[in-house]
Amino acid sequence: MRLSNHPAEMLTLTLGFALIAVPSSLRAQTAGSTVSQPTPVSDWQTAAGGKMSFEVASIRESQDFVHTMNFRWDDEAPFTPNGGYFSARNSLVNYIEFAYNLPLTDDEERVLLEHLRRWVREDNFVIQARASGNPTRDQMRLMMQSLLANRFKLALHFETREETVLALTLIQPGKTGPALRPHSEGPPCDSQVTTPAGSSGQSGTKPFPFKCGFNAEIDLPNHQRRLGARNITMGKIANGLERVEWLGHTLVDQTGLSGKYDFQIEWSPAPSGAAPFADNTQTDSGGPTFQKALKDQLGLKLVKRQAAVRVLVIDHVEKPTEN
Repeated sequence: MRLSNHPAEMLTLTLGFALIAVPSSLRAQTAGSTVSQPTPVSDWQTAAGGKMSFEVASIRESQDFVHTMNFRWDDEAPFTPNGGYFSARNSLVNYIEFAYNLPLTDDEERVLLEHLRRWVREDNFVIQARASGNPTRDQMRLMMQSLLANRFKLALHFETREETVLALTLIQPGKTGPALRPHSEGPPCDSQVTTPAGSSGQSGTKPFPFKCGFNAEIDLPNHQRRLGARNITMGKIANGLERVEWLGHTLVDQTGLSGKYDFQIEWSPAPSGAAPFADNTQTDSGGPTFQKALKDQLGLKLVKRQAAVRVLVIDHVEKPTEN
């Protein structure tokens, strides 16, 4: 999935997180390996102030498949309060992602959609709403939760399951690679000063990305890619890495590194159909594989481990009436 309106930010509870819709019959078959739990209240929800609703809201179906929104939904993007106005054309899945602050990888979205009706997979909805005051982005998330419950009759709960995950770890304890450095060692976010070529893993005279706070991906010559960010946590770096290369499992940060970092990684994507997490994968361009780039550029490696993963299960949803 290319990073556009949803740069990577994943809620990691215990060691990982997935958002899955499971039919009642399947939940019954797997009851022995799951533990149902009430929907947890995340720190961002508590900070935003708890349950709240839009004052007015309208919903209608749209035949236009282009997704739009009047402000960026991801936490890594800047947000300026706009007087409580919300306007978007998106799928129900994307509205759920926004409301619960749970961006999905391609695989997670595929699993989510497998057991839901066709309209959930294919239909877009235009939602326009207004709230009093000047709410924050997170407060609008809470309002969207209420709207989804009231208008789409959305009901959900969490389960904990044992799954195989990929742990992002340091190859050498306490030592990072040349393209992963504390943000304090690079140019500040508001600096207009360029950096020498090769400094802190940079391949040009300007920091990449130029703005701080989010993962950015670009295509390079010879079918290679570059992913980078400045002034973000290792958790967000792990989320960004998971979203640009299919690895077959949820990726979680277990580096033990705290604080904010700048990083940049360049690699050649695996050929279509290649097995994920394979050491002997050959790239079409001859550039480094994702695994080798992790090791040589960032000083990181991926280790398969069993972990308790929190899974959000959709119990019920209905198509809303228009107004």
